[in-house]
Amino acid sequence: MKCQHCINKLCARKVPIFSALPDNVLLELVKMSSHEEYKKGNIICSPNEKSSKIFIINEGSIKLFTYTNEGKEQILHILKEGDFFGELSLFRDEYYDFYASPLGNIKLCIFTQEDIKALINKYPEISFKILEVFSKRISKLQKLVETLATNDAESRIINLLLELSREGGSPSKEGVEITLPISKEDMGNYTGVARETISRKLRKLEDEGFIKIISNKKIVLKNK
Repeated sequence: MKCQHCINKLCARKVPIFSALPDNVLLELVKMSSHEEYKKGNIICSPNEKSSKIFIINEGSIKLFTYTNEGKEQILHILKEGDFFGELSLFRDEYYDFYASPLGNIKLCIFTQEDIKALINKYPEISFKILEVFSKRISKLQKLVETLATNDAESRIINLLLELSREGGSPSKEGVEITLPISKEDMGNYTGVARETISRKLRKLEDEGFIKIISNKKIVLKNK
């Protein structure tokens, strides 16, 4: 049997939809889950695979992406520790409609469709929390579509910085400090803007006093 210390470190404990479950249920999850490690650039799942698993990020972060008709990568979501993906397999037997790839070395907890469905049957409140995540992700995708369709390059970059500040920013003396979870290239793939344009526009925003570039991975929003 898993010790209490192990239960507290279980990846499922980091996930909002599971975090409130009692310890005896977390023990069930321990027994259900398998664990995998991936390196940056690996493909975890792709559109030619049947969706039959749910993945929980235990350490690291990943990107979910697809390709445009022009063959360009379009990032849909950036997910971090405690997030999950593959949940649509609970509602339909279809293929993934995205690629998932690590942004660095990551560790995943993996659950089968059957195990999670059985858990939901026992604890139906989990399904409501999953639907809440669905709603937030759909809302983000709608905003992404609107941004890509209507805004210029600078506005797209500003919207991305604001989103990152809401999701992972920390207060600092000069504003809100963001540790960028993605590279300049991935920022371009998210916003539909060339990498060179990303760098140029960030420098412009810094010259205008809106941001301060600390390093390649850290930016302070001085004036939201």
